[in-house]
Amino acid sequence: NNPKYSDIEIICEDKKKLYGSRAILAARSEIFDKLLYNGMKESFEKEISLPEINSFAMNIILEYIYTGKLQEDSLNKDNTIEAFFAADYFNLPELQKFIVENVKENLEKNYTDNYSPELLSRVREKTNGDNILLNSLADSVAVIPLNNLEIGRLSIAGLKYFLEYIHQKEIPFATTEYEIFRYSALLTAKQISYDAFTDLEKRLPTLKKMRDISDDDDDDDDDDDDDDDNDDDDDKDKDDDSPIIEKDRIAEEFEPLTKYIDFRRIDGKILNDIIDPLEIVPMKTLYNATKYQAKHGNSSLSDIRGISPSLYRFTESDCVWNESFHGSLISLLDGGKVAEASSSELQNVRANILCCKGVYEWDIIIEKYCVFTWIGVCSAESKLDYESFAGSQSNAWILGSSGECRNGQDTFKYCSSFAGNYQTVTVHLDMTQKTIAFTVKGERQSEVLKWNNLPSKLYPIVSICEPGRIRIQPHKNKC
Repeated sequence: NNPKYSDIEIICEDKKKLYGSRAILAARSEIFDKLLYNGMKESFEKEISLPEINSFAMNIILEYIYTGKLQEDSLNKDNTIEAFFAADYFNLPELQKFIVENVKENLEKNYTDNYSPELLSRVREKTNGDNILLNSLADSVAVIPLNNLEIGRLSIAGLKYFLEYIHQKEIPFATTEYEIFRYSALLTAKQISYDAFTDLEKRLPTLKKMRDISDDDDDDDDDDDDDDDNDDDDDKDKDDDSPIIEKDRIAEEFEPLTKYIDFRRIDGKILNDIIDPLEIVPMKTLYNATKYQAKHGNSSLSDIRGISPSLYRFTESDCVWNESFHGSLISLLDGGKVAEASSSELQNVRANILCCKGVYEWDIIIEKYCVFTWIGVCSAESKLDYESFAGSQSNAWILGSSGECRNGQDTFKYCSSFAGNYQTVTVHLDMTQKTIAFTVKGERQSEVLKWNNLPSKLYPIVSICEPGRIRIQPHKNKC
């Protein structure tokens, strides 16, 4: 790109001027050869115009044509899409493959900052066709739980392509079918109006919120003085009977997406109590789903399509302790990432992460050691007493800083002790094989073979006493 040694000037979409060698460009690109030696005016003029290509993408094309490769920092999330389509324009399939591999590598390295939804949306704006970059980005979006994805990061066009792409495909997938429905419906409503979006959002709780409400209801059943709460619930039910804002428009614009949602996988109670009253899904679609469930059973299909991701990718926001499920003398700090005990007796705190499909890994950092520190999981299907030691309860499976494992009355030695501040213990949970293992002092231990009774849904848990302070975070591989 040096005017002194160039005999051609390229005017790009953004009006910036780049310089090149006519002979080299023509020799290494069939498209440039036809453009520069076609006997037309471009064959004789020093300046050519390429209004389809911006200067950032053109620089990448020139770098690749001249050198046959790209520098490591040439591509970024701001120029990748334009570079890919510029490579398509100049018929450079090897460069396109390189760009796709570069995107995949960057997304895998920076999975906590996964920008594939934005890239997928931008690619879909540029083409209605199919290509290897779209497919790769859809695969990347598939392993992000949609309930963790801010509404709007994926455009309607991007979402439609994504749903079409994953429909009936056996690929790693991280979102339940209900959450696919919820995200799609909310995004549709947001395109119509903010009021429609907020109204619908109130009526479509996340699965986590439903579970928390169910847990709270179980607690209420143990209390006699809950008349006021029931009155509040009755008022809420009355409010929910009113038609949703812009119902007809939402139903009309949402209808094309419903064909890519498998309502048979959504729990029958949710179909009946939450989705049906909204009146935004075709009646025939819901009828067919409930008919299937009546014939084959509510749990004949998994609530998640495809196959479980080989490794569930946590974000920092995933890894927080649950403010509603901890002992009364445990405080949560740093946005819920840290739990601190002020009791001389062991109490428990549960994380937000529900582990049910695939492989999960997280780090527990003992910022301040207490004499008894216990790390592990508890069942999501039975109630835990958070005021008393989890290890003595049959629905918790935990490893202590002494190196012993506990599950109810079952106690046995597993590894060496790990006393001291700022020790890191990594939990490796495989919900497909129903196995758990721990990394202690940087060494991964074997699976806990005696724990062959793990249920199908688990939460991370710790049991600590004063002055214990524990942080939870996504597992970070040591380079």
